[in-house]
Amino acid sequence: MRQNPGLRAARWQDARGGVSLGTYAVWVAQVSSPGGDAVTVAQTPEVDVTRLRVAIARLSRRLRKHELAGLTPTQLAALATVERAGPLRLGDLAAAERIAPSTLTRLVSVLEEHGYVQRCAVPGDARAWTLVVTTQGHAVLDRIRQENTILLADSLRTLSAEQVAALAEALPALEQLADGTRPEPTTPDQADP
Repeated sequence: MRQNPGLRAARWQDARGGVSLGTYAVWVAQVSSPGGDAVTVAQTPEVDVTRLRVAIARLSRRLRKHELAGLTPTQLAALATVERAGPLRLGDLAAAERIAPSTLTRLVSVLEEHGYVQRCAVPGDARAWTLVVTTQGHAVLDRIRQENTILLADSLRTLSAEQVAALAEALPALEQLADGTRPEPTTPDQADP
């Protein structure tokens, strides 16, 4: 992996007293074990978070490089959000996707023109609309998911058995990072204080 020549290795001390060396190194000073005892850095594996971020971003871009049913990644993300959370009011979609109302209007118009969503009036509120994914919208999302699954499965064939095993073992941690959640404690001793 190439390093940006403008980045320089740095040494700093974090708020917990852990020292970090280099542009990519991240150290955790201490973490709590289930029993409340401190675990030292030597017991915690080091994760190169910059390399992890770059790898995830590059893989994500590779999965989005196929023909996107005539949609931009933002439009495709909005369509997937409506499918997952819909029927969805326009304002709720704007909030979920963190887009401005003016952008939302254009985005929804494109999705409607393609026949991927339909606006439905909200009973009792003449000014409110909800979006629902059409049969065609579900079909295009299913096709894109299948294409991505095939692309990723083909990519896994280029890895060694040990690398595939490491990915399989890391999958729960990656899912947790993607969800932005903390795992549920499995015993009362593991609960946070």
